Amino acid sequence: MRNKLIKDIKPTPLKDHHMPKNFNVSLKAYGGGGNTKSLNPKPKSLSPQSTKGFERQYKNIIDYIVRITYTIWEEKNIGYIYDTYSPECRVWDELGLQFGSEKIVSDTIHTINAFPDIRLFADEVIWAGDDKTSFHTSHRTIITGTNTGYSKFSKPTGKSVRLFCIANCVAKNNEIYYENVVYDTAGLIKQLGLDLNEIAKQIAKEGNIGPFAPNFKNSKPRRNIKKLKPISYEIPDKITNLRKFVHAVFDTIWNRRNFSAIKKVYSVNIEFEGSTSRKFKGLPKLKNFIISLIASFPDLALSIEDLYWMGNDKEGYLVSIRWGAIGTHKGNGIYGDPSNKECYLWGITQWEIKNNKIIKEWTGFNELAILIQILGEKK
Repeated sequence: MRNKLIKDIKPTPLKDHHMPKNFNVSLKAYGGGGNTKSLNPKPKSLSPQSTKGFERQYKNIIDYIVRITYTIWEEKNIGYIYDTYSPECRVWDELGLQFGSEKIVSDTIHTINAFPDIRLFADEVIWAGDDKTSFHTSHRTIITGTNTGYSKFSKPTGKSVRLFCIANCVAKNNEIYYENVVYDTAGLIKQLGLDLNEIAKQIAKEGNIGPFAPNFKNSKPRRNIKKLKPISYEIPDKITNLRKFVHAVFDTIWNRRNFSAIKKVYSVNIEFEGSTSRKFKGLPKLKNFIISLIASFPDLALSIEDLYWMGNDKEGYLVSIRWGAIGTHKGNGIYGDPSNKECYLWGITQWEIKNNKIIKEWTGFNELAILIQILGEKK
């Protein structure tokens, strides 16, 4: 019997005491990431966890996330979505609000038809919460496949793709009822050999009649970020409060434009992977990426909308940060000549922190949707 729907569809933000203090329940303890071995762990490798309301086969939240992904995508048991997603779930992706498990089933069938050999490899799962409050998970996945079927973008191209996505899910009683997911859709389009700008124009033109989010133009999240003088935060040399550290880093670098702070919080050999196949190493390239994005939106104002982590000072931390921003496209750059259009940006960033430094970052953001907003016709 289907579980009773959760009436409050927007989850309550987690408190510090909801954050796991170690990595006993983690993807590494589960059997590693990036390979199918992590899908079938030996029982002794699983740390038990209270998962009241979930199917008894799942021993902890990592087990649940990895195995439902495998069942749906690898085994093609797409109907299992009906058991693991609430009928009225809200799923935000870069093209807007996807409402209900039926829409998720439809989109999954579409993707598997376009990429029949699709594979999804668990690369990392950051989690927090519990079975009473709800489990929050930030699942980074590596996706591979060959486009031998029709997609929403074109007829079959025969091209092979590799991209990553980050899905931030909130689950209770065996059902995901709230999700924010960032696919590298812009990177996918480019890897298919298609014209990214033309695709963006077409989506903007079709609005709610195309095979995308229903009523896309009206389903963009409305950010309410006050564009005032940014507060000055002191970034500590040693992390004593991770929540304050994350806010200080984002506000100092992104809102106050203090790019000199980058070397204070990031490792010299920082490894970065981001949307549209961005992959680089080192502080200079990270600084160039941040400056180039703000140069396109000179009045960019960013806020953190969801934050949780796992770990401790000795072993390090894995952090998930969902953020939103508003900016006017007034600058020259990768998005073409200034259009003077206000754009909504949002994304999910994951950090790996060791010895008070960010040593790895993964950032996925709604790059295709940015182009849709810029290239669409003015109302």
